[in-house]
Amino acid sequence: MLNHSGTRVGKVLWTCASILLGNTILAFTIAAFVVPHDIIMGGATGIGILVGHFLDTDVALNVLVLNLLALLLGYIVLGKGFFFATVGSSLLYPLLLGVVQRIPGIDSLTDNPLLSALFAGGLIGIAVGMVIRVGASTGGTDVVNLVLHKWFHLPVSVFVYIVDFLILGGQALFSQPEQILYGLVLLVVESVALNQVILLGQSQIQIFAVSDRFEEIRRRLLGELRAGVTMVLIETGIAERQRKGVLCVIPPRKLYAAKELIHSVDPGAFITVTQIKEVRGQGFTLERKDYLFEEKEK
Repeated sequence: MLNHSGTRVGKVLWTCASILLGNTILAFTIAAFVVPHDIIMGGATGIGILVGHFLDTDVALNVLVLNLLALLLGYIVLGKGFFFATVGSSLLYPLLLGVVQRIPGIDSLTDNPLLSALFAGGLIGIAVGMVIRVGASTGGTDVVNLVLHKWFHLPVSVFVYIVDFLILGGQALFSQPEQILYGLVLLVVESVALNQVILLGQSQIQIFAVSDRFEEIRRRLLGELRAGVTMVLIETGIAERQRKGVLCVIPPRKLYAAKELIHSVDPGAFITVTQIKEVRGQGFTLERKDYLFEEKEK
């Protein structure tokens, strides 16, 4: 009971820390690299920059007002649960942005726009990825996209592209061609970094072997490589024979040994090798129980 309670407390602390750190990195990046060089970008920050250009208002204040309006819309349309899951980042980010913008010299770290676009894309991807990984959101246009999805029943990604395109188009009206190109560089780098952070985990190799000698392959993988094995019922395509496939997930360093082991048992074995981004569960994120292997060897 204590362990379970301690685990829940640990998860809550990790979630809060990820949201705080992610929003801090995001605020720093916008203040240090995006705003000083007028690089266009999407999301709530893009709208804040757009409004600030025409009304000469503070970007952080614009984002705060936008997030509050989006929260109200989300509360009305999506319910209380969504509101409480999103309110933290929606208020935290603009407040942090307002604080960071007042740090002396924050807007003069570099005078190279391309370097700023590259750093901004990478850091924004990391920051947003950290928040998304714990099931939270930075608010703003994310809320609007979810509301539009509920109203029109189209994929969220469709509204993400439409809304960001409109925001970028609005900024392009008063931006130089180079600023637009830097904005595109930022978006590309951000997308790559975001995907990497979301999929960040223990990268492993998955081997799937099909052979008549599946039992010996299973036994030797368990005994000699200390690898976890799952047996999969399959049917061959031409002969329509019932067989068992051997599914095994191993660290990359064991790939050569595993292939050699399988082919030493059956040189004609059919093998596929796939790199997978993340593995969770016993033997990877949970403690491995080696006694299982010992029992199999007896």
